[in-house]
Amino acid sequence: MTKFITVITLFICSFLSAQTQFEQGMGKAFGLWKEGKNTEASDLFERIAAAEKTSWLPNYYVALVNTTSAFKTQDKIQIDLLLTKAQNALNIEMIKDQNNAELYVLQALIYTAWVVSDPMTNGMKYSAKTMEMYNKAEALAPENPRVVFGKADFQLGGAKWTGVDTKPLCAQVDKAIGLFATFKPETPFSPKWGLDRALEVQKTCK
Repeated sequence: MTKFITVITLFICSFLSAQTQFEQGMGKAFGLWKEGKNTEASDLFERIAAAEKTSWLPNYYVALVNTTSAFKTQDKIQIDLLLTKAQNALNIEMIKDQNNAELYVLQALIYTAWVVSDPMTNGMKYSAKTMEMYNKAEALAPENPRVVFGKADFQLGGAKWTGVDTKPLCAQVDKAIGLFATFKPETPFSPKWGLDRALEVQKTCK
């Protein structure tokens, strides 16, 4: 019995240690990202993902860091490298789980980055796919603020080409801002981004 208790205690201690390492690693990666060290943050998230295969979050952030970086450059080669890395990381998690709205939102964001990088070439190719991802996310989590805002933001971005009425879309932006106020992430590392961008877009709706 004593041996059994010892084994259980060691198991619990190793589990807690692993959790602590995960949390420490994630915290450090977020710190690097906040400092603008995107490559270092991405690399660390990638190492965490390799060690912690049961969590979708490290690969999610590999994809998010690289996608947001792609929006900030006009270098076509760099954009291709960043979005390819983002897509590869996201694919790993999409294969595991087809019922995670956050993954669909991020897939839509990757497609959007392709459109923004070259609207003439990629607009027709990715616009419908982007809306498909937001619709899938909406079916799973209609009250998720990133789902509501992302879909409206993408449609607002294309409004000058499609000629759609922007008032209903601006109303969705307002709704998303309200949802951000009440949204509770499942874990300390779960996605909670988007409010700053939503507030910026809201100003353009006035």
